[in-house]
Amino acid sequence: MKNRFNILLENSWVELGFRWLIGIIFIYASIHKIMEPAVFAKILYGYYLFPDFSINLIAIILPFLELYSGAFLLLGIYPRSASIITTGLLLGFIIAISINLIRGHEFDCGCFSFGGASHKEATLQLLIRDIIYFTCGLYIFLFKGYRKLCAYTGESM
Repeated sequence: MKNRFNILLENSWVELGFRWLIGIIFIYASIHKIMEPAVFAKILYGYYLFPDFSINLIAIILPFLELYSGAFLLLGIYPRSASIITTGLLLGFIIAISINLIRGHEFDCGCFSFGGASHKEATLQLLIRDIIYFTCGLYIFLFKGYRKLCAYTGESM
């Protein structure tokens, strides 16, 4: 008899929904950053967390990492690997937001657009949202059942 936790981790419809949700979110979040890397670099600078020399490199690489990992989740290409990348990015976002929330620092997160709200309540909502997305990413990674609509899982059957 399977326990409830294992049954939950084997629901392929939930996994598909989470994979598509996180994939679409990451693709959408990457578009404006790819189109305006200089503006995104200024936002990264406003976090006051990264060395100055690394800001431009992060502003160029991060959006493409978001785009490709999101596309891989959406298409079902190496979904476990893509979920590791997205979950790792989300963990980094959670840490960066938490540090600035603790500092009381107001900033534009640059998540889906530039010039967003930067007050404390919006930052707390942003943190909660990222924690929910992180949980979805963990589900995708820990999923043990058959993955629906996958182009290539890279897992042996």
